[in-house]
Amino acid sequence: MLRELEVADGQFRVRDLEPVDENAVLALFDAAEDWFTATTGLPAAPGDIQSLYYALPEGAAFEDKALLVIEADRHIVGLIDAVLHHPTVSTCSLGMFLVHPAHRRCGLGRQVASALFGELTARGHTEVVASVAEGWRPGRAFLAALGFTLGTPGPATNTNRNLGPGERPIIPARLRLPAAPR
Repeated sequence: MLRELEVADGQFRVRDLEPVDENAVLALFDAAEDWFTATTGLPAAPGDIQSLYYALPEGAAFEDKALLVIEADRHIVGLIDAVLHHPTVSTCSLGMFLVHPAHRRCGLGRQVASALFGELTARGHTEVVASVAEGWRPGRAFLAALGFTLGTPGPATNTNRNLGPGERPIIPARLRLPAAPR
């Protein structure tokens, strides 16, 4: 989907998720239990990886789905779930932007987001939409620091997955990307 991105002078790379990555992503999910609990009310489960492949917003095309991992020294330290061209042809929807707790608050997320947004801009995208669970303060702070405009909380909804018992309202977020250089 997206070409490989190198971040922080090559210390990190972003690449497509591959089936062989399943155990490493499960370990990431276990380490990031705080995020899962804050957003769904439950810890992660093995089926969460498989459902990433199929979870699409209504009206999105499967071929526009991008599942990316962030690697450091060949270890997966993050995961990004994105849908290109949704909800409009020039928008990218981010469904998950998860960083291992050991790599949070050191600038990695910001650097990866910057590289990703640069790639999206080069591909003609003009906007990124995301959301954050109402109670997940680190996510709100991250989106705000990236320049997203946060909206009003609304009910957690997704038409193609079962909601967790403790899912909180979500806060929509929008980021206008700069125009692509000519």
